[in-house]
Amino acid sequence: MILNFEPGDKVFNPNNKNWGIGQVQSIINEKVTVNFQNVGKKVINIKNIELKKIDGQN
Repeated sequence: MILNFEPGDKVFNPNNKNWGIGQVQSIINEKVTVNFQNVGKKVINIKNIELKKIDGQN
């Protein structure tokens, strides 16, 4: 599995949009740590939850 996320990228969880926009903090194997506006830091296993990158980023 290839991840197209890097620390600093802005993402959202389409299944939990109420979490708000998150910023990727770190990526270790298949776990992405994201700091979300409304719920704080979450460790996301990308095998179970798909994150969407916000368009307009390099």
